[in-house]
Amino acid sequence: MPGPATTPQAAKAVFPGPRAALLVFSALVVLALAPGARAQSPLPPPSAPPPPPGQQQPSQEGHTIRANVNLVVLHTSVIDERGRFVDGLKEENFRVLEDKLAQKLSVFKREDIPVTMGLVIDNSGSMRDKRPRVNEAAITLVQTSNPDDEAFVVNFNDDFYLDLDKDFTSSVTDLKEALERIDARGSTALYDAIIGSLDHAKKGHKDKKVLLVVTDGEDNASRNDLEKTIREIQKTEVVIYTIGLIGDEDSKKSRSRARKALKEIAEASGGLAFFPENVADVHEICVQVAHDIRNQYTLAYYPSNSKRDGTFRAISVDVVSPRGHGKLTARTRRGYYAPAAGGSSSSGKD
Repeated sequence: MPGPATTPQAAKAVFPGPRAALLVFSALVVLALAPGARAQSPLPPPSAPPPPPGQQQPSQEGHTIRANVNLVVLHTSVIDERGRFVDGLKEENFRVLEDKLAQKLSVFKREDIPVTMGLVIDNSGSMRDKRPRVNEAAITLVQTSNPDDEAFVVNFNDDFYLDLDKDFTSSVTDLKEALERIDARGSTALYDAIIGSLDHAKKGHKDKKVLLVVTDGEDNASRNDLEKTIREIQKTEVVIYTIGLIGDEDSKKSRSRARKALKEIAEASGGLAFFPENVADVHEICVQVAHDIRNQYTLAYYPSNSKRDGTFRAISVDVVSPRGHGKLTARTRRGYYAPAAGGSSSSGKD
C-alpha cells in the first residue's frame, strides 16, 4: 500500500518549481486510482499445470484453469491384493493409456483436497423405514471427510429436489435438516436425480467433485435412461459412489437390473458400488467412501489426440509395482468424451 500523501510543502522542498509539483500531483493521482490503493489485493490463484507442448502457459481465472487443449484429470485409487490403499507411489509408477496410446503426465499429486459433495438420497415410499439410518450414515460421511468440503442434498422420488436454502454448505446442522425433510412416497427417478445432481455439482467451488447415491430399487420413473445417464457421467470428472439397499420385495429380475445399473454408474466414474445386506451396514460403507475420497492420486495429461471431434476416448491406468509390493490395481474413470469443434470441454477443463 502507498504511504501517506506528501504535503504540498514537502513536495515543494524536494522538487522545487511548478513543473515538478505537477509531476508529483500526477503520480499521486495514479497511485490513488490503482486497485491496490482502494482495496486489498486478492490472493493469487493456485499454480496452473504446465501447458501442453508448444503452447504458452494457460491463463488463470480464479480457481479454474482454462487452456485451449483439454487437460484430462483422473482421480485414481490404488489398492493392493488385500484391498488396502497404497500410498507413497511416484509418477513413474503410473502408465496412462488413452485409446491404447501412452500419455505423458503433466500433473501428478497425492493430497487430501476438499471436494464438492452431493448426497443423493432415495425418498420413495419404500425408503420410509430406512431413511433414519441412511441419513445418519450420510452425515458420518461428511464428518469423516475433509473439513473444507462443501456439500448439497438432493432427495428424489418421482422427481428430485435440492433440499437446501443455498447451493452448498459446510454446516452439518444444515445438512441434517435437509436430509430430515422426508416425505417418503412415490416412485424412483434415479437417473433424473443423478443427471440433475451432476449439473448442480458443476456450480461447486472445489476442483474435485463427488456424489454419494443411495437407493433401494430399480429406476421406474425417470425421463432419462441408463445409457443417457452414463454418457452424462462420462462428460464430467465427478466420482460417484452408489449404495444399493436392494430388498427381497422386488422380483429377482428387477433386483438384478438395479444392481447392474448402480454398478455401471459407479464404474463409469471411477467410483464404487456397494450392496449391503442390512441398512445398518451403510454407516461403515460411508466411512470407507470418505477414506477412498481422501486417499486418491490426481493424474492429469494433455491428450496426444487433440482433435475436437466429440468422440469417446477410452482410458486405462496401469500401476508398475515398486519392489516389495505385490500386484497393484488402479481404479479411475473409464473414459471421457472429447469436446466437439466449437463446443465446451467434456473432460472437465477447457
